[in-house]
Amino acid sequence: MAADYLIASLPPLALDGPAPLTMERFLAACREQLGEKTTAGIEAALACAPSAHPVAERWRDLETQLRNASAAERARLAGQDPAKWRRPAAGCALYWTNRVTAAFQEKDPAKRDRLLDQVRWDAAGELTPAASPLSTAAAFTYAIRLAISIRRAALGTDAGNEVFNRLTAASAPESVLKG
Repeated sequence: MAADYLIASLPPLALDGPAPLTMERFLAACREQLGEKTTAGIEAALACAPSAHPVAERWRDLETQLRNASAAERARLAGQDPAKWRRPAAGCALYWTNRVTAAFQEKDPAKRDRLLDQVRWDAAGELTPAASPLSTAAAFTYAIRLAISIRRAALGTDAGNEVFNRLTAASAPESVLKG
């Protein structure tokens, strides 16, 4: 019952919108409503770390498949063998592999990154059973999507300009800066 309450009370997320709460606040709510064991599973899923929680392990396997597909595409683009970067995964979901492959068809790196985030966003939805949309598993989906939303919010134009200015100032010759 606590999972139902928690999931129903969470604000909606959008891939390209601002994150409505911090990860710390979300995890605190999970500890309060779902307990330490489930929250530890959520934290493990976010870190792609080994866990005794079956939903965390399911996400870890799915994330490994997505990373393997990305590594294969990067290797293909570089004319290299992807075997060096592949990690063992229990599953083999061709649907997700094909989505990653399709994302790499995009030449614009920012658009490609957004497409890859969309793939992860959609894949996280697989953790929540359709018959139990307010289950504990939905908290895992929400956590992963919140992490994506937080990361994307940090990639805004202002943040990019700040990094650009810092990097160009650090690499500019002294004479250019003084002149």
